[in-house]
Amino acid sequence: MPAAPALLIAPDDLAELRRWARSAQLPAVRAQRARILLLAADGVANAQIAERVGVTRPTVIACRRRYVHRGLDGLSDRPRPGRPQTVRRARRAEILSATINPPPPRLGITHWSTRLLARELDVSRDTIARVWREYGIQPWRVGTFKFSTDPELAAKVHDVVGLYLHSPDRAVVLCVDEKSQLQALERTQPVRRVWPGRPEQRTHDYTRHGTTTLFAALEVASPRLPTPPTACGLRQLRHPQAPHRPRLARQPPSLPRAFHADLQLLVEPGLG
Repeated sequence: MPAAPALLIAPDDLAELRRWARSAQLPAVRAQRARILLLAADGVANAQIAERVGVTRPTVIACRRRYVHRGLDGLSDRPRPGRPQTVRRARRAEILSATINPPPPRLGITHWSTRLLARELDVSRDTIARVWREYGIQPWRVGTFKFSTDPELAAKVHDVVGLYLHSPDRAVVLCVDEKSQLQALERTQPVRRVWPGRPEQRTHDYTRHGTTTLFAALEVASPRLPTPPTACGLRQLRHPQAPHRPRLARQPPSLPRAFHADLQLLVEPGLG
């Protein structure tokens, strides 16, 4: 039987399929179908695709047929008839209202879990999980945010973004950051390496040798670390930094001479 020809996939669809194949948030079946189509686009035979992905050959053929007739929409399953929803609208509203409000102090917790909320509302934990999944609620996850009190924030953001998007001629734009307060610790005994049936082990007591600061700069236009990294890329300094400042001031950033930068800056954090 002749091998099937390579599947023709639009460039935009290929980029989306690669994103689906790497995603850990999408359903596993959609990521699996994305890998099937990517291999088919490379001209791999259906039998080899089935062996690599862990499916049957008819599944590979059906996946190819879905894309040919419906595009990327064909990778999603259509709604199937089945048992109607058993959680009534009023019950759903009660579950959502209890979820977005903090638990009572008598429980001694800060966020709801499916088991605790199910016990509190006298429903099954599967019902709680189903409603949370339907509305995209994840009480166990915590994000961060910050409000700026700087009245000139909008103007500053406009200037910075403009510098990134439309850099002046004969200029090099570097995104510089530092990782400070890295503790330089020396354990009292050598670290025991990992061994079958035993994880890596280290002593709980140690000797502190100050802290280390890691500096890094990234060329925005490339993007890449300036070379060599020891000059304008990565540096490690032992606090206090005062003895090192004259040495750093004598070291210009090692930028390619073809740039002919008009201005070079060496910024140390915390110096104001």
